[in-house]
Amino acid sequence: MTWGDVLDKASDIYPNNDALVDNIGILSFGELRAQVDRLALSLIDMGLASRDCVLVQLPNWHEYVVAFLAVQKCGCMVAPMLPRYSEAEIRHFAKLTDAKAWILPAQYGKSDYQLIARKSKQDNPLLKHVITVRGDWPGESLSLEKMIHDADPSADGVKAIHDRRPDPMQVAQILPTGGTTGMPKAAPRTHNDYLSNVEYHSRVWEITLNDTLLVVTPVTHNLAAHYGVGGALFNFAKLVLLDSTDPEIICQTIEKERVTALAAVPAIMTRIVGLQNLGRYDLSSLKKISAGGAASTPDLINAVWSKIGCKYYNAFGSVEGACTSTRSDDSSETIRHSVGKPDCPYDTLKIVDLDGSEVPHGQEGELVAKGPGVFTGYFKSPQDHDAMFTQDGFFRMGDLAKKDEFGNITITGRIKDLINRGGEMISAGEIENMMSGFPGIESVAVIGMPDPILGERICVYVQASRGATIEFYEVIKYLKALGASVLQLPERLEVIDALPLTKVGKCDKKALREDIKMRLGIQ
Repeated sequence: MTWGDVLDKASDIYPNNDALVDNIGILSFGELRAQVDRLALSLIDMGLASRDCVLVQLPNWHEYVVAFLAVQKCGCMVAPMLPRYSEAEIRHFAKLTDAKAWILPAQYGKSDYQLIARKSKQDNPLLKHVITVRGDWPGESLSLEKMIHDADPSADGVKAIHDRRPDPMQVAQILPTGGTTGMPKAAPRTHNDYLSNVEYHSRVWEITLNDTLLVVTPVTHNLAAHYGVGGALFNFAKLVLLDSTDPEIICQTIEKERVTALAAVPAIMTRIVGLQNLGRYDLSSLKKISAGGAASTPDLINAVWSKIGCKYYNAFGSVEGACTSTRSDDSSETIRHSVGKPDCPYDTLKIVDLDGSEVPHGQEGELVAKGPGVFTGYFKSPQDHDAMFTQDGFFRMGDLAKKDEFGNITITGRIKDLINRGGEMISAGEIENMMSGFPGIESVAVIGMPDPILGERICVYVQASRGATIEFYEVIKYLKALGASVLQLPERLEVIDALPLTKVGKCDKKALREDIKMRLGIQ
């Protein structure tokens, strides 16, 4: 199947059902298809050829879904760009993908998109078309709204779209990796392999046509596209896009729209359950939450169960395609301490040692993945292939993990997230997992701080709950009681108001490493 096929199927079966809600209105599946087809026709008339790449950089507006589907329906590829991406990231991706067009807001937040567009076009001569949304720049951009309005959806137009239907094995999206160092890599995803992720994850958290699914993470981010846009569209559910991560606004939206399913990252869930006035909102419609993108701590999951009372699906995934999740009938222990089993029964995830041999149950090793939902390599990056794949074709996820006798996977850390203390490699993730249960800690991050003798020492950053006081000696006492080794004991504690986050809502450890260097007086 292609993304266009999924939309057409939804609109053929349920043309009058609500498909999409945002801050300015509601579209039925029939209305959504009409806008998508009109925009696809205008993109074809513009001269875009099959397999041309289009940058789409929009916030959580309905126009993103329209553009996302229209670009792919006319046989082109989408490169989703986060609204907060800087000029450097846009120019990098435009050059990497040879992008021919760019769809972006006329104005949004504090970014000067018009200036960024001028510079990006100068550096990338192939980037000929700039299409703006909710406004235009006379003489410099085309209006997406006008392109939709002016298209001719005649029989010839319908045939033109039909003739441009991509092969399902063709690349549909080129996804930024969302890394925190350097420029992001690009993961090409075909219609088939991505929709495999969409289908099986939506089955795991039981999305149906009776659901109203809320997305609050950036819609250009993989989690929102996979759990949200794809999950709703594939199952004929109503999708609500919210352009805010304010916990009170999220609760108001759940109440107003009678949201039944929420796709989110743990950081957002932490803010919601931390609301002092949470009880004033009617969240009784909310039946299930699927959270990924970072680790969900046992305390957070317990708080969701006790304060909201809905199901919690502890999920794990990547833009490269390997995805897992707990199930609704898993034990509370499994849900709180693992990310479950692979979503797709035809994907294989193994834990291997340094020699590539699978390790016994309960033993830590490297997580590798292979299957119909896993990509086959980074875009224009053949030099990375051998390092990223095992000899038998498994993708190296970059995560340390364990697997129990039932096949449930627990992520214990990142391979690169190791602290080298005098030659001893210490997993930051293991310490974070132990620290997550410490009373009064809302969020925790462990990093290596520079040391002239040992190379690195362990520094723990914590965000305390309201009114809580965290003392260093109490942290050490707590970890010792859990059986932490001497090597795992932190050597510095920093209590800060809030952990810094990357553009995709993960803890920004690069920022913390810079912060500790500043505190230590290291240039």
